[in-house]
Amino acid sequence: MKITLKKKILLGNGVALFLMFAVIIWAIVNLISLGKATDEILSENYRSILAAENMVDALERLDSAILLVLLGDRERGNSQFRNNDAVFIEWLSRAKDNITIHGEAELVQLIASQYSDFRGLFAQTEFNKINVDYYHEKIFPQFAKIREKCVDLRTINEKTMYYASNRAGNVASHAIWTTSIVGLSALLIAILFSVILAERIVKPIHIFMEASRKISSGDYVVRVTTETGDELESLAEEFNLMASRLHRYNEMNIEQIISEKNKGEAILSSIEDALIVFNDSLLVTAINPSARNILKITFSEPLSMHCRDLLPNSDICDVIHKTVETGIQVDIPAEQSIVTFSDYGQTRHYLFSVTIIRGRDRKLSGIVLLLRDISKMREVERLKSEFILAASHELRTPLTSLGMSVDLLLERVADTLSERDRGLLVTAHEETRRMKSLVNDLLDLSKMEAGKIEMEFDNVTIDSLFEKVKSVFKSQAEMKEINIITDNTDDLPQVRADANKIAWVLSNLISNALRYVRRQGYIRLIAQKISLNVHITVLDNGIGIPAEFQTRIFEKFAQVRGQESGGSGLGLAICREIIRAHGGSIWVESTPGKGSSFTFVLPVA
Repeated sequence: MKITLKKKILLGNGVALFLMFAVIIWAIVNLISLGKATDEILSENYRSILAAENMVDALERLDSAILLVLLGDRERGNSQFRNNDAVFIEWLSRAKDNITIHGEAELVQLIASQYSDFRGLFAQTEFNKINVDYYHEKIFPQFAKIREKCVDLRTINEKTMYYASNRAGNVASHAIWTTSIVGLSALLIAILFSVILAERIVKPIHIFMEASRKISSGDYVVRVTTETGDELESLAEEFNLMASRLHRYNEMNIEQIISEKNKGEAILSSIEDALIVFNDSLLVTAINPSARNILKITFSEPLSMHCRDLLPNSDICDVIHKTVETGIQVDIPAEQSIVTFSDYGQTRHYLFSVTIIRGRDRKLSGIVLLLRDISKMREVERLKSEFILAASHELRTPLTSLGMSVDLLLERVADTLSERDRGLLVTAHEETRRMKSLVNDLLDLSKMEAGKIEMEFDNVTIDSLFEKVKSVFKSQAEMKEINIITDNTDDLPQVRADANKIAWVLSNLISNALRYVRRQGYIRLIAQKISLNVHITVLDNGIGIPAEFQTRIFEKFAQVRGQESGGSGLGLAICREIIRAHGGSIWVESTPGKGSSFTFVLPVA
């Protein structure tokens, strides 16, 4: 008959449970024997001892009652004698009912006879006429005899109880030793049986483990042989079938794997951008030729280099390290994602990005660093900024002349012109003013991007900045019934900033908010110290900014579709350049229909 693994385990547990049950039964039998021995002590001897003690006590009180009569207290003596006479007879009856040992019946009968004689002494004379001589000659000797027999009754029961106690002790000792021997024997048998059974079960498992290690090392020809006649034998057959299929699969796919590996290496080599792959210990596992050229690494050098030994810019390694620690893609601001390398005497700029590689279990298995050469783009951006700067500068003078001419015409000949011609002049005046504002903004932005605008840094209080811009927009806010709220800034430190430029940034943000906040809305100015910086926020409950525009709102000429204000679209771009010049950053958080919050960072003084 085939014995399954389940039956083997149940058999082993059944033997252990059977032995445990036998030990329990044996212990119960011994406890019952010990209980009987103890009950025998209590039932056979203790009651007789108690009866003897109480008879002695009652007898002594009878003697005391007689002495009271002799001393003249007859009433009290008569009462005490009657009460204790009844007590003695009661305990004597109990002693007669509890005769259990040899000689006890004769002794109880003798006590009863002598007590009868003791009472008969009072029948021969009146109790009240007892004198001292009669007491010493008749009563006291009879009292002593009865008391002696009561003591003998107690003594023989105490001796019998002692012997019974010794017997109970022997029973207890026997129970302890026999239970210990039986329990120890059962334990040894159970351990021996369990060890044998466990060895028979575990031995095939060790064979499976050894075979699994060989397969994991690439030895697919390994086979397992077990003749246990249970599920393990079936498992061995399935294991061997799996190993043979793995062997066939390995032979079939190894060439394809090599081909895919070569294809991946070819793709990696053909990418013009620099590409470096790191593991979770920040060691290089792959690098393409473009990255080798940028970092000046020969093809003979080993790949097992640490990030900080490979890249001269430690900020990139900090981003990679943070990505490995958190397992989340790090959001890098645009101005911080550009690095510069020296390439044969030329300075080249690269835009870097970090991408996570995840395994099947979605755990981080590597990091890809991409370096994209943007040197040409930066050069084009520089040339464009210089062109805008030059063009704006050249346009400034003719626009100024044109504006003055239009202003003179409006002052001197506007009254002589027709309404249509005067309207054309007013339109020309407005367009000229708008063009001058646009040119001025372009000039300011170009100077900031080129680093040619001068900053007058000083220690500035947040409170002074808030009060300055609040007073500027006080009348406009009152006209639109908008409340401008400033938080308490007394506990905040001073910031290192150009007060006029930061006031311009705040004014631009508040001016934008006033356009889109409805009547009876609010604009709130918030400042809080975080680490070594102060975060300043302009919060409103206006119409908000759609999500698709929030990433582009700080670009040049960027305006939200449907919210065009007639401006140039350069205000937020200028704000960004001013904050960058202070070493900070600016961003927006907005929910359409609920409002927006613009936040920028300034360093603590």
